[in-house]
Amino acid sequence: MNSIKKLLMVITLLLSVTIAKAQIKNQTKETVTINGNCSMCKKTIETAAYAKNIAQLTWNENTQIATIIYDKDKTSTNEILKRVAKVGYDNEKFIAADAVYNKLHGCCQYDRKIKDSKATK
Repeated sequence: MNSIKKLLMVITLLLSVTIAKAQIKNQTKETVTINGNCSMCKKTIETAAYAKNIAQLTWNENTQIATIIYDKDKTSTNEILKRVAKVGYDNEKFIAADAVYNKLHGCCQYDRKIKDSKATK
């Protein structure tokens, strides 16, 4: 009886992990540059880009390179990078609005390299 309970617990755990790791359909993978400094930036950037079963982003704070995996039928790199810029992080396609950038924590205020009319609002 005890071994049946353990087996059921293992099966339940495996099923919950499988469901939690649902795959993104019509997957496209791209790498992009996103400015930032630290692990707080990483969390904010990755959270802004995330859309359940649609998009996920992994950002490396040392290289400032992000890998984006997304469902090409439901979103685009531009849409994802707009969301990242809206929370204060310049990237290769969109510049964050100054007001949003200025509200970032002090350690998250990276050296801004480019400022032009691509700022998101």
